[in-house]
Amino acid sequence: VVVLDDGRCLSESNAILGYFADGTALIPSDKYEKAKMYEWLFFEQYSHEPFIAVARFIQKYQGMPDSRLEEYYSLQPGGNKALSIMDSRLAETDYLVGCQLTIADIALYAYTHVADEGGFNLSHYPNIQSWCERIKGQKSYVGMI
Repeated sequence: VVVLDDGRCLSESNAILGYFADGTALIPSDKYEKAKMYEWLFFEQYSHEPFIAVARFIQKYQGMPDSRLEEYYSLQPGGNKALSIMDSRLAETDYLVGCQLTIADIALYAYTHVADEGGFNLSHYPNIQSWCERIKGQKSYVGMI
């Protein structure tokens, strides 16, 4: 949640990204490319985060409790499918929407670059690995502490 200067609150990570990126190059001006950016943001929420983030939470923060092992293993196919879709797209373009970094890349980078902490082997996804390096190479990149 972000509390704005006037006291209003904004929640949901992708809404917050959109709010702060409004008017910048992180949101394409081309109508079709903007729609593709939103397509990837919806993909992140529906097809990526529910698998990769949850598996990471179970492994990294809960320590793989017996009560969640079945769930953890059931998340692996969906997470790998999401990573495969991303890897295929990134074989064609430098970023998810094309040649420019957008908030879709930022949103998907968040859990993708630490997907190994949820049991996902990123060495199977060379285009994702290259994409992660391109993002890390951005002059405004700040890694997590």
